[in-house]
Amino acid sequence: MSTNPGHIWQKTRSAYRINSSDLVAVEKIKSALQYLLDELYFPQQQQLIVLCIGTDRSTGDALGPLIGTQLTRIHLPQTTVLGTLDQPVHAVNLVETIATIRVNHDDPFIIAVDACLGRADSIESVDIGIGPIRPGAGVSKDLPAVGEIHINGIVNVGGFLEYYVLQNTRLSVVVRLAETIACGIALALHSIHSTSNTKCEEDEAALW
Repeated sequence: MSTNPGHIWQKTRSAYRINSSDLVAVEKIKSALQYLLDELYFPQQQQLIVLCIGTDRSTGDALGPLIGTQLTRIHLPQTTVLGTLDQPVHAVNLVETIATIRVNHDDPFIIAVDACLGRADSIESVDIGIGPIRPGAGVSKDLPAVGEIHINGIVNVGGFLEYYVLQNTRLSVVVRLAETIACGIALALHSIHSTSNTKCEEDEAALW
């Protein structure tokens, strides 16, 4: 789980907040991510990594692995997905995973995905922006910042007893967020890497 960067509700050049209950939330996530990738990512030079951080041992912190698992079930062109329910990336192996990425991928461009805690009125919102996340900072863990772009899903209320809050987060909230974020990511990556009109609905059976 990372810290909530506290992005404002409206769109800015580098930060977006999208409520997953919005009827067009998937399209908004796709558009926000595509816009940032168009500005920052160079497909001919860089290798795209979607790094989904979290653990399946905590309901709230399982957001990243759920998203990673869904993304590995569909074809994402020119993209490596790391962090799934079977092979999670978490506090214990994050440093090693980052080092492995640097060794195995020339000029990697990392989209870091993680859960975070926020205000009560922000739950089930998605923050997308330029720059890294600091995994574990919300629960006082000293881990390296990672990501050229970050995507945070706000799963519960922060500010007190963070471990307890994460453990007792409703699974339904995490699953809804995971589905929405995974679809948005998939649409954005298909859009920048291909001219096909891929619809997330066509991949729904593969996502779940």
